[in-house]
This record gives sequence, C-alpha cells and structure tokens, in this order.
Amino acid sequence: MSFTVAIVGRPNVGKSTLFNRLVGKKLALVDDTPGVTRDRRPGDAKLIDLKFTIIDTAGLEEAGPETLEGRMRAQTEAAVDDADLTLFVVDAKFGLTPLDKTFGELLRRSGKPVVLVANKSEARGSDAGFYDAYTLGLGEPVPISAEHGQGMIDLRDAIVEALGEERAFPEEVDEAETDIDVRDSDFADEDESEPEYDETKPLRVAIIGRPNAGKSTLINRFLGEDRLLTGPEAGITRDSISVEWEWRGRTIKMFDTAGMRKKARVQEKLEKLSVADALRSIRFAETVVIVFDATIPFEKQDLQLVDLVLREGRAAVLAFNKWDLVEDTQAVLADLREKTERLLPQARGLRAVPISGQTGYGLDKLMQSIIDTDKVWNKRISTARLNRWLDGVQTQHPPPAVSGRRLKLKYMTQVKARPPAFMVSCTRPDALPESYIRYLINGLRADFDIPGVPIRMHFKAGENPFEGRKKKR
Repeated sequence: MSFTVAIVGRPNVGKSTLFNRLVGKKLALVDDTPGVTRDRRPGDAKLIDLKFTIIDTAGLEEAGPETLEGRMRAQTEAAVDDADLTLFVVDAKFGLTPLDKTFGELLRRSGKPVVLVANKSEARGSDAGFYDAYTLGLGEPVPISAEHGQGMIDLRDAIVEALGEERAFPEEVDEAETDIDVRDSDFADEDESEPEYDETKPLRVAIIGRPNAGKSTLINRFLGEDRLLTGPEAGITRDSISVEWEWRGRTIKMFDTAGMRKKARVQEKLEKLSVADALRSIRFAETVVIVFDATIPFEKQDLQLVDLVLREGRAAVLAFNKWDLVEDTQAVLADLREKTERLLPQARGLRAVPISGQTGYGLDKLMQSIIDTDKVWNKRISTARLNRWLDGVQTQHPPPAVSGRRLKLKYMTQVKARPPAFMVSCTRPDALPESYIRYLINGLRADFDIPGVPIRMHFKAGENPFEGRKKKR
C-alpha cells in the first residue's frame, strides 16, 4: 500500500460506513447507536485508481484519560499519528457541534494533511450543515454519501490534492500473486505426497473467550504495545480486530474477538453483531485459543466455546489467563488438567497452558503450543501405514456382529487434512456402533500422535461388482 489514511470524527457521523465503502466489504460493525467502534481497525482500501491502507477509529469525545471514552480517544490519536492523511468526517445532515469545532482545531494545528468530509450530504436539508463546515478552517469540505457511494470521485481528487501526485501514486513494484492460499483448498489435501509442514508460512490465530477473560490484554502483551483497548469493564471489544506480528521469524495474524456470553443473554442487536463477527473469525482462523479465567475456569460457556471450535474443525488451544492471581499454583494446575481431560473428552490431549496477559508469564509456551497444535492439524498419514494399523486394531478388537452378521473394515485412507479426515471402506456402515467408532478414533490419536484436534471419520460401503445382475438359476 502506498500511504495510510485515518478516518476520524465524533460518534455516529458514518466513519465505519465510509470504511466499509472504501474496503469494499462489511468489515466494521455499523449501527445507529453512537460509539459502536472502539478499537482502530485497519483495512486495504481502493478508491477509483488509489490503493492505500485505511484505519477506522472510535468517535472522538471529550473525556478524562482514565475513562473508557478517554482510552478510546487515545487509540484514535495514535491512529492519526501513524497516518499520512486524516479524513475528518462531519455530519452535514445534523450540522456542526462544539465537538466538531474542538477536534477540527486540533487537527488543523497538527500539521498533517487533512481532508474535510461532509457525510450524509444526500439528505434533505443538508446544505446548511455543508456550508457551515467551511468555518472549521480545514479547506473546502467534500460532500459525500458513504451509505449510497455518492461523491467518491470528489473524495479521490481531494486526497490526491492533499498528498500530491508523487505520494498518492508511487512507482509500483511487480510482486508475485499471493492471494490464493492453497492450504484452504481441498485439492492441496488430496495429494499423498504433500510436502512437510512449512514452519515459515503465516499462521492465523483467533482469540476467543467469555467477556473480561483478558483477550485484548493478552494480544497487547504479545505486541509489546497498547494496540487494543482494554480496561476493567466487561465487553469492551466489539469488532473482531486483526493484528500482525512475528514470533521467532514467523508471521502471526491474530484476531481479537468480542467476548461471547450465553446465547440466552445476548439480546441486543449490537451484541448479536459482535458475536456473529467473532464466529466469522473462528471460521477464518486455523488455530483458535480459548481464553479461560483461571480464577473461575470451566464455566458452562467455556465448555460450549471449546465444543463450538471443535465442531467447526479448528485446532484448539486452552489458555488459563490471570495466572498471577492464583495462589496455590501446583494444586490448581493439577485440578485444571484433570478437569480438561474429564470435561472435554471429544478432543483428548488438548494443550492447556497457564498464562498471564498482565505480566507476560507463559506466552512463549502458549505460542509453542499453538505451533505444535497447528502441525497436528495439518498432519498426513500414508495409506499403507493406515491399512497396516487397521488390520492390527481389527485383530486386537474385531468389529461386533450385528443381527448375526459380523462387520468387516476393508480399507482406510486419509482424504484430507485441516482437520485430519479419514475414509473407511466397510460392510454395512450404517450398522457400525458409535462405541467402535470411538475406539478407532482414540486408537488413531494414540498410535499416530494426533492429540487435541478434531478427527473426522467417514464410513463407506464397498462397491459390489455383482449388484444389479439377475440371479442365475
């Protein structure tokens, strides 16, 4: 990207709507409620022939630094400092407010290029607000409608004029196309000779958990800066925010998500949107870290979140946060391990790591567990080894007889990875009891070292070459 643009303005002027318009996707949550956006969210924007990085920010409000609004304003100011250009959005329909004038004065004195944007200019009676924007001393306002896409050409011209042609259109460097991720394609999984696990490939990790479990604090500790908004209030995070950083030379793309409460308690539209955004992050990620509060672990909602991740087929790692608040660490750790095995039998061997996002304790161990789990999630086993194993387990414990006829497992192969999925050719697959399927899955985990990830096993009846032929007398 050639340059960075921050969108700022008071709450509910349409910043997130403009952000979604420029990135071409509904990435940011949009609602009529003021103050929906709290963290700064980056995105790749395209405006006619301009390509740049756009940053959505929280609404500017006057508040003390110790309040939630004050911390949100600090995040917005950090985005302005990092940006090459600021889009200052005002509401032409509502008109200027004292807040607009206060923050307009701050931006005017900052010395950085500012483009004044009069949003909602398509509304009836917006002319007065548009002309009133001239009083901010930031030049000619650009009338647009972020909702309907009007005025985008004028906005493009204003950005080019503010930055200059050379800055807006840098010389392009030819780069190889890297948009296609073969790991997301089933075709990559069908090749028996797939290469070994790539230690250098970027890894997508989602952080989920109940509200106030310490997810944003954990990511800030990884980054070494206050990139995400944190505080004692529950439910601060609303949007799913992605951040990139490196761990031992490997690029990690980590997604912070909104805390997910019990479904029955989620009533407000805004919280439903936040939870839906978090669920999308789970589906997009490769490994999901479920953050538990070590002082009150294994609530029913915690177990449901782990089950959700496993049903989605993601690799899961448990992180017991706030370990600095635990007194008898050895006794608590032994109890947590016993409960993990007992309460989460659907993925035996789940990696569980005690950590502290506040102090940084256990973060390297957590990252290593994430990498190790991802390796297992991508694991492939040759067909020859699987069939030798299948013969062995049938000899040791033959399938049961159903209605006087014994079942027979003939052939087994791995059809895909991410997560590992296997196909078994057998007689009468519908009659195979669940207990024997569990026996096979647990045997795979133990004999091929596949702990802590979901295993899919499909059973298919072998083709009968004589089916359809008339019986000869």
